[in-house]
Amino acid sequence: MTAAGEFLGFTLVPMLIGTLAAVACAVPGVFLLLRRQALLGDAISHTVLPGIVVAFLLTGRIATVPMLLGAAGAAVLAVLQIQLLIRAGRVEPGAAMGIVFTAMFAAGVLLLERTDTSGVHLDVEHALMGSLESLVWLEARGWSSLADPAALAGLPAELGRMALAAAAVAVLAVLAWRALVIATFDAGFAAVLGLPVAAIGLGLTLSAALAAVAAFDAVGSILVIAMFVCPPAAARLMTERLGPMLAWALGFAVLSAVLGFVLAGHAPLWLGFPSALSAAGMIAVVSGAILGLAALFGPARRRMAA
Repeated sequence: MTAAGEFLGFTLVPMLIGTLAAVACAVPGVFLLLRRQALLGDAISHTVLPGIVVAFLLTGRIATVPMLLGAAGAAVLAVLQIQLLIRAGRVEPGAAMGIVFTAMFAAGVLLLERTDTSGVHLDVEHALMGSLESLVWLEARGWSSLADPAALAGLPAELGRMALAAAAVAVLAVLAWRALVIATFDAGFAAVLGLPVAAIGLGLTLSAALAAVAAFDAVGSILVIAMFVCPPAAARLMTERLGPMLAWALGFAVLSAVLGFVLAGHAPLWLGFPSALSAAGMIAVVSGAILGLAALFGPARRRMAA
């Protein structure tokens, strides 16, 4: 394999999957943050676990479609439970999210511990950290592979899934931009204008669920949580305007994914350690560091404090 083939297969493809996951989570994350619902992304990323485990138990194998259906079903169930607790039980939204995602994630962990998943790559560590490093393109031989249908057929399925999820999230945000902005900043005014405020909120939640479900198997729950919260929160500290805030969030998401992946593979070697670190974990660390720097030096931090 040539140097170009090694770069394409072992670096570019998993890095691109991580970047697409970060971007797909950051877009709805901005609006969730502004709505004071940032924990909703956390809740969804935890609740997909029991759906994935149940899908495996029903099918007996790791397969893309059953896992996505199981995760999507669990995410929808979580959303319904949260809404039920808020409306029928009059529970505060943050508390409702905490109750649901803790209970469902615990159920997923118990299912993993009590069932035999030793024959497949499905365990608690995989649920938390994902398998980004293993998503390699073994058929890559060089730049010519990008135009070779046979080689392209060997691309990890996660790449196509994340690309579709990121594109769907972006298209939904563009199509619903005006209504989403109005409902986010002034729900009462949006209702006066006749906008379906509840449907907009549900659509945003389902958009976040789509991003979390698509990203979960590749990058795990830790990175999904970090991408929903850290880039949007750092962007909020950089500007008070929504358009630039979204741009900052996307920039921070891409920077976290690229820099985190590179550091996970090379930083331990630079320091003399024999093995690499978890790519998803290092991406989450970098995103947290970016948020910390924004909290210290972001131009909008003082106006927010005031």
